Amino acid sequence: MALLFVGTALNYVDRQVLALLKPTLVATFGWDDVAFAHLGSAFQFTTAAALLLSGWLVDRFGVRRAYGTAVAAWSLAGIAHALAGSIAQFVGARVALAAAESVNTPAAVKAAARHLPLAERSMGLGLINTAPNIGAILTPLLIPPLAVAFGWRAAFVVTGALGFVWLLAWWPATRWLDQDTPVVADAGATPDSAIPWRAVLGDRRTWAIAGAKGFTDMVWWFLLFWTPDLFARTFGLAQGKLGAPIALIYAMAALGAASSGALFPRLLARGVSLNRARKGSMLAYGCLILPVPLALQAQSPWGAALLIGLALFAHQGFSTNLFGFAADVVPVSRVATVVAVGAVCGNLAGMGMIELTGWSLTSGVGYWPMFALSASAYLLATGWIQLLVPVIRVAGEEAGA
Repeated sequence: MALLFVGTALNYVDRQVLALLKPTLVATFGWDDVAFAHLGSAFQFTTAAALLLSGWLVDRFGVRRAYGTAVAAWSLAGIAHALAGSIAQFVGARVALAAAESVNTPAAVKAAARHLPLAERSMGLGLINTAPNIGAILTPLLIPPLAVAFGWRAAFVVTGALGFVWLLAWWPATRWLDQDTPVVADAGATPDSAIPWRAVLGDRRTWAIAGAKGFTDMVWWFLLFWTPDLFARTFGLAQGKLGAPIALIYAMAALGAASSGALFPRLLARGVSLNRARKGSMLAYGCLILPVPLALQAQSPWGAALLIGLALFAHQGFSTNLFGFAADVVPVSRVATVVAVGAVCGNLAGMGMIELTGWSLTSGVGYWPMFALSASAYLLATGWIQLLVPVIRVAGEEAGA
């Protein structure tokens, strides 16, 4: 789980570099907001398409082989950005990066579902879910100064190379991983090589997860991709000044994931039912994001950072519970596939939000439509889960599980 934590952090380091270098790349290549949005959309669309295969690959070949191979591939793709000299070449590098990075979430949830008991699962997922924020904290602090000192190409090379350092630990340390007996038995499950797609797509639990991911991930991808531009555009922050407020935002997001990982087992220990503990946590985090549109009225970048940080605190708290929900209710043999289906919906919704932002900025409408959507998304997601899964039961407790 520690290695998955570091790998997930590197995943977000590699994908965030482009957003942080937007001012430099726009000046170098003459991109406008629509062209920049297309780069983000290419990433989201490719991730969504690749997830249709990546979840099956994790279930078929196991976490060790699938994840290790993916990290090597996305590290090479990150380095390839340094060789790009046109929008088409950047799109090619983003497509390769997205395809490889799509393995990350199914692998992490599969590992937690397979190797952690119910009481520890949310803590493990909460720790892993802080990793994107650690990557998002470190990247704005390190990449702008690195780019200023050595050029934007060096930023892509250095971050990509970190994945190969990580692999030196992954391969020898995880020899046991896919041979280990699962902590939670999956009675009646099909072999990993024969994932039952009809059962996956015909299960209300799959669509509960997919719908909730669609509602909430559009907010995450929008803020991850456009927040540096928001601060540069609204507050006039130069390339070297973006790091601190953005780091604060993702520090708060990391706290949100950690708080959720600790909250759920504490509620269980106090005798709260699984159903009420999960959904009550989701509802609480959904309410915390409601003030996020006020960030557009903030008088300073720090005020805006606190409000957006609270929103991502809520997102990561909600997301950790959603992954826990998936690990609770979906049989272990197909949990990576179901999570991948959910991530497809999340990435497609994120693509739509990124494109909407590019259009809105170019048309002079501004950021407010996306912030209004963000405020309501989590309550809608909670209601969607309640509609499709009125009572949460652990996989195997009901017929057909």
